[in-house]
Amino acid sequence: MERKLFEQLVKDYNDELTHSGVNGERLAKRLDELSKIGLMESGGVTRPGYSAEEKQAKELIIGWMKSAGLSVTTDGAGNVFGRLAGKSEGPAIVSGSHVDSVPNGGHFDGPLGVLSALEVVEAWKETGYLPEKPYEVVIFSDEEGSRFKSSLTGSRAFMGQMKPEEMDSLRDEKGKSFREVLSEYGSSAEECLKAGNSRREIETFVEVHIEQGKVLEREDQPVGVVKGIAGPASLEVTFTGEAGHAGNTPMAGRKDPLVTAALFVAAIEKFPKQVSDTAVATVGKLNVHPNGFNVIAQEVKLIVDIRDIFEDTRDRLLDIITNEARKIAEERNMEVQMNLNAKIMPLPIEEKLLTKIADSLTKFDIKPVYIPSGAGHDTMIVGTEIPAAMLFVRSKDGISHNPREWTSLNDCVYGVHVLKDFVEGLMED
Repeated sequence: MERKLFEQLVKDYNDELTHSGVNGERLAKRLDELSKIGLMESGGVTRPGYSAEEKQAKELIIGWMKSAGLSVTTDGAGNVFGRLAGKSEGPAIVSGSHVDSVPNGGHFDGPLGVLSALEVVEAWKETGYLPEKPYEVVIFSDEEGSRFKSSLTGSRAFMGQMKPEEMDSLRDEKGKSFREVLSEYGSSAEECLKAGNSRREIETFVEVHIEQGKVLEREDQPVGVVKGIAGPASLEVTFTGEAGHAGNTPMAGRKDPLVTAALFVAAIEKFPKQVSDTAVATVGKLNVHPNGFNVIAQEVKLIVDIRDIFEDTRDRLLDIITNEARKIAEERNMEVQMNLNAKIMPLPIEEKLLTKIADSLTKFDIKPVYIPSGAGHDTMIVGTEIPAAMLFVRSKDGISHNPREWTSLNDCVYGVHVLKDFVEGLMED
């Protein structure tokens, strides 16, 4: 990077946002320190899950946790928990995110959530505030899944959703099994599976994350409310026709699966708005066989990614798209096969949590903007059994997973203030 991240962050920082124990410079320095671990010449960062770089980043934050007065534990999945005892015993309020990255990723996706949660503790320490309930800062392992092409590993292990057979099947690009990598990391598959058995009691989980979209930019607001996390359904569709010579086969009577696939893809665009204003459907992968420039295709295989934050509307959209594939195939005298590769439960956020976050936003003169998250997050996994919420912080141009990923320090600090107020409200319930 031409300039250190710290210098870039503080350049336009409004010092008036440093108050109530929340310190913008401290947050900037910590984001800067983390940015040096796995730093690439491009200015991006590469910290794969269960790598030496991810572990180094965790160890750096563990030092900050201990300095802030937190007692630190690590489970068999490598998840780190920094705990602050409350005035009373019982389930904890927990906040955090991850520190692993995609290859050549940015410096805010994940780390901002962890450091925001820790900054709340630092603010309490400076102001002498002792929470009524226990509070924990968590770093989940391998959220991005770039190493094994299987994401949310740490949170899934924590929630008891990892299976032995999955561990046996996962291998990284160097051919190392997940079991081997865990052993090198200092744990084992057996200890990873135990992470779910020793799960701590959590009353509410909240995650701060960059938006990875442009809604907050359009609304000119620094922080927004995530109203739900979309659950994806992955529908594999195969159209089979009849291969032939591009020059010698007349247009009349052709059985071209690529034309059929094109009609199908074009039709999909109009369906999401028929079920909800948060539903989306995308065809981003399409394989043509035999894929010759002068050959009418024999087969076209594509995958439709279908998402919504509500299960009923997501499944209705899935049905509409499935029926459309059958209809077009029949009209074109084409064979069609469909296979549902994955179907993950969406996570709508509880109304009472949305209301509490909105109340916190208005205290800082921020207009509540409700945003669906199309991407998956650790919140989606934890929220399967535990009340969970998310805050989005504005992203410049909506860019993420890229060295140009950027969130201003002003917006980061606004996020901390909102998180702190929201958590303190939960402490009073």
